[in-house]
Amino acid sequence: MTATAKGASDHDAVIVGASLAGCTAAILLGRAGARVALIEKQPDPGAFKRICSHLIQASGVPTLERLGLLEQIEAAGGIRPRMRVWTRWGWIEPPPGRGGEGVNLRRELLDPMIRASAAATPGVELLPGRTVTRLLREGGEIAGVTVRDPDGSETELRAPLTVGADGRESTIAGLAGVRTKTRPHGRFVYAAYFEGAGNPSASTVWLLDPQFAAAFPTDGGLCLYVAMPTKERLPEFKPDPAAALVESLAAAPDPLPIRELRQVGEVLGKIEMPNKVRVPVAPGLALVGDAGLTTDPLSGVGCGWALQSGEYLADSVAPALLGDVPLERALATYRRKRRPLVRHAYFINDLATGRRLNPGERLLFAGGARDEEVATQIDRLGMRLIEPQAIAAAVPRALVANARHALGRGRGGAAVAPPPPGG
Repeated sequence: MTATAKGASDHDAVIVGASLAGCTAAILLGRAGARVALIEKQPDPGAFKRICSHLIQASGVPTLERLGLLEQIEAAGGIRPRMRVWTRWGWIEPPPGRGGEGVNLRRELLDPMIRASAAATPGVELLPGRTVTRLLREGGEIAGVTVRDPDGSETELRAPLTVGADGRESTIAGLAGVRTKTRPHGRFVYAAYFEGAGNPSASTVWLLDPQFAAAFPTDGGLCLYVAMPTKERLPEFKPDPAAALVESLAAAPDPLPIRELRQVGEVLGKIEMPNKVRVPVAPGLALVGDAGLTTDPLSGVGCGWALQSGEYLADSVAPALLGDVPLERALATYRRKRRPLVRHAYFINDLATGRRLNPGERLLFAGGARDEEVATQIDRLGMRLIEPQAIAAAVPRALVANARHALGRGRGGAAVAPPPPGG
């Protein structure tokens, strides 16, 4: 039996997916005065995304502040670590106070927190345990969804705007038939949490070219250790992922004492992670978070971009849902606002193939290990505080830093030892 909604005015927006992107959009639309149905397939309000680095880059922090969640995150044990990157030329570490400050909090704490905030927002109706079975269409436009309720019945939820916030394999994007560009991913990932006195205070990345490893400290004294090798190394990991993860981190240059730490929980892994860029809007439809733009998890942008895209959408469409501007124009505004994310994704997805660093990247990373200002700009790019083209301004300084190093003079003109072979 199908229960039909009262009409187009039942809701102003139907959002499918109550994770970071969907909840952000719901909270901000609700605050603006819109009526929002927030659909979540998981019946458990404590459900959370399991495979995630839990890193929210600095670009997403203003959205957390606007949502009123930053203080809650810090009260829950979330931390604000700096970022440091190992390269064969040395460590890239911005001076204190110069680098971007992200937020680290495990998703098992963050997801229920933001979902509870959305459910408590006036105008937002959280509907857990529902799955979308089809899209409703009127006059060539998407006009809502049909959902299967926990008791097996179906309900039509109609609204001028339907939002797909349902992740990498978005059901909404598939039902809508939006155009998708898929780029291959040349790496796989295994990760696990560890605890112990040897955990780092900074988010740490080893740029092993083309291999990658990382350690992301978080709440409760835990640290997520990550290995992202190229796929030809998969046979080394499959027989015993936990042992291979430990050995790969222990073998990294300037390693952390992972062998002395205690593993907490199981090793999580993912083999296939294709990058997807979807057209984010259609008549009556918008996509946010991974539903619209899925990139290499190595870059750590997923959480931040989920928050940012949800915010971009809410700010763009709220006037239209309240009758002030046409929805088509509002959706075009949203598409423009998220273009910087797509520009970042272009470069992220290129490196995700598993290729080695190109000469320009080697120039910048070498300069970043030798010059604090170059290091700061690399950090700002990595934290997505500047767009990719802006890093070009650091090239002249990187050239000078590398030239000084080749002449045997380090930062400030001090004499240094000759570089190692290949440096």
